[in-house]
Amino acid sequence: MVSAMGGLLFGYDWVVIGGAKPFYEKFFNITQSPSLQGWAMSCALIGCLFGAITSGIFSDKFGRKRLLIFSALLFVVSAIGTGSTSSFNLFIFYRILGGIGIGLASNLSPMYIAEVAPAKTRGKFVSLNQLTIVIGILLAQIVNLMIAEPVATTATDADILASWNGQWGWRWMFWAEIIPSGLFFILMFFVPESPRWLMQNGYENKASKILKKIGGAEYAKTEISNVAKTLTSSVKKVGARQLLKPELRPILIIGIVLAAFQQWCGINVIFNYAEEIFEAAGYGVSDILFNIVVTGSVNLIFTFIAIYTVDKLGRRALMLIGAGGLAGIYAIMGLAFYFSISGWPLLLLVVIAIGCYAMSLAPVTWVVLSEIFPNRVRGAAMAVATVALWSACFLLTYTFPILNETFGTSGTFWLYGIICFLGFIFTLKKLPETKGKSLEEIEEELIK
Repeated sequence: MVSAMGGLLFGYDWVVIGGAKPFYEKFFNITQSPSLQGWAMSCALIGCLFGAITSGIFSDKFGRKRLLIFSALLFVVSAIGTGSTSSFNLFIFYRILGGIGIGLASNLSPMYIAEVAPAKTRGKFVSLNQLTIVIGILLAQIVNLMIAEPVATTATDADILASWNGQWGWRWMFWAEIIPSGLFFILMFFVPESPRWLMQNGYENKASKILKKIGGAEYAKTEISNVAKTLTSSVKKVGARQLLKPELRPILIIGIVLAAFQQWCGINVIFNYAEEIFEAAGYGVSDILFNIVVTGSVNLIFTFIAIYTVDKLGRRALMLIGAGGLAGIYAIMGLAFYFSISGWPLLLLVVIAIGCYAMSLAPVTWVVLSEIFPNRVRGAAMAVATVALWSACFLLTYTFPILNETFGTSGTFWLYGIICFLGFIFTLKKLPETKGKSLEEIEEELIK
């Protein structure tokens, strides 16, 4: 749970900006510039990319624990700075700094958990990372709702700018993150290092002690033997050339495609651009903040379904349900926007889409990514997949205002529906089932 707090900060930092958006945009006078609006929302992803790239290099060198502690520190600094500045450029700088924290945590938290958890419960434990992500999302949404004062439907941009929300409310939304990020920073000092990383770096005795605490002496002996076998395999060094070797290339492609697909399935635009989406559905600012909390609650509830089913139904089945389900939902949602259907029917479709995503693509993608890569290259390969994920997320977040203006909301969601259909086909043809297998068994099956 402590290591999964990286997911909580990831979720909180990623979504808090959505609630602050109607207010900081007026403060920085960017309401008439779609490109600056997109930049403010997506700039953190530049940091995410940098964090994801460096996480592979530094986590293999310094360990998972130290990098998670560093990510917690970045969240603290970002929360303080983003809420304190009155300069748009500094606002961007602190958002990028927080993005580096997200990039590190999003890569390292699920990887650390996968390396610690026993095979039979690994799916559940890695899914805890997604659970804390959605708790972080819901926490940010509730905090935003509690901080923001009610906004009259007749309020103009000037009225909002002059209000408490426009001057101070959005700042407190960011400052509230100091509490969970500070807690994460302190608690991470009490968490042990990954036993698989310890083995990889020659600390077998330390690894054995940790594994004995997890599953007893016999479990530790078996795991030490299995890990030692994979570490003496043909893959000797970690680097780009090794990742592109014929035996590793297909696994890397699966990881990259699934990581990008998790973002380009389109759900995150609902969280990041809730204002535009619910405004198009006929809701005012105060109603929008409440609806965001509704969607966050659904996100949380359906994540529990994923935790219960991921080790029963399996990873592949849930990924197929998510991809196929979203393709159908987006087809109907596009029609609703096209025929100007507003109010609760559209809110219901949004809720169903979020529920479908929360029980499938959201948690299971991280489970699969944490499992499929071989021990010796896991840090580097996971970093490549996470870079693909955040690159896709940047493109998704930056392009939504442009796509929305060009094709309309209906056309944009139809485009996401086509992407989900293609994701369904890829998953059906390429993704193997990994439930109930040790990381070493998965490696033996995938490395032919």
